[in-house]
Amino acid sequence: MISETTTAAAAGTWKLGDREVNRLGFGTMRLTGNGMRGSTDDAPTDRDLAVRVLRRAVELGVNHIDTAAFYFSPLRSANELINRALAPYPDDLVIVTKVGPGRDPSGEWLASATPEQLRGQVEENLRQLGRDHLDVVNLRRMDQDSIAEHFGALAELRDAGLIRHLGISSVKPEHLAEAQAIAPVVCVQNWYGLDHRLADANGLLDSCGEQGIAFVPYFAISGDRREASASDTHDDELLAVARAHGATPAQVRLAWTLHRGPHVLAIPGTRDPDHLIENVAAGALRLSQDDLARLQPLHRSGV
Repeated sequence: MISETTTAAAAGTWKLGDREVNRLGFGTMRLTGNGMRGSTDDAPTDRDLAVRVLRRAVELGVNHIDTAAFYFSPLRSANELINRALAPYPDDLVIVTKVGPGRDPSGEWLASATPEQLRGQVEENLRQLGRDHLDVVNLRRMDQDSIAEHFGALAELRDAGLIRHLGISSVKPEHLAEAQAIAPVVCVQNWYGLDHRLADANGLLDSCGEQGIAFVPYFAISGDRREASASDTHDDELLAVARAHGATPAQVRLAWTLHRGPHVLAIPGTRDPDHLIENVAAGALRLSQDDLARLQPLHRSGV
């Protein structure tokens, strides 16, 4: 299953607005060792290694990279690493960033940005990435009941040419409807995976598909461990499916995610070049109906 010749194109493509991307992308959070929410993986990746991983991802066909200005540690910034590794950027590369949360220079979390402060966060991403516009900006909801004011502020920046497309993150179905009434939404980025399927229960995943909106899970591999490394213990059924395909459990988790619909993308992150190859190869893994039936019970209800 693991092949250095498999590219991200094996996963198929979807459009983020007018930008076509391979459904297997790359998330940059783990490159910084940022210790978000108490992760034990705080040591920053060697800078040269991080640059090599990013360049290798693009060589393997990854053209959708997820980042944020608040992905940083005292020694590493995800946006700075992207800029160093990939600028001048390939024409087909789509960089998706997010705004809303903020951290001070010491890394402490700040109160969620006000609508008026979002322009400053957008401009910070522009500066760090060396761009004159951002391909896609996700508004990360921070427990607000309504996202209308914040999303409206980003829609104004889109109209001003600073942003090409808009998305939302950590939302419920009512937030998608609220945003869609203001400006087009090209992607929804939520916690989702084999053992965490709230987007199935509340209909959000299907609603995105019906509207042609990309659904982009995060923590698809790590699950409840969130920012920490994925567990090395797995359910027997997951292990059995992995063995049958000569794959790793992480690859099966990614493949299961991509099987949820043609509009579902994946953005696994890693600081390990070998894991990068494994993740990209997962886009070529085709699960049978029997496989999917065996994996179906492996979830818990809840957020």
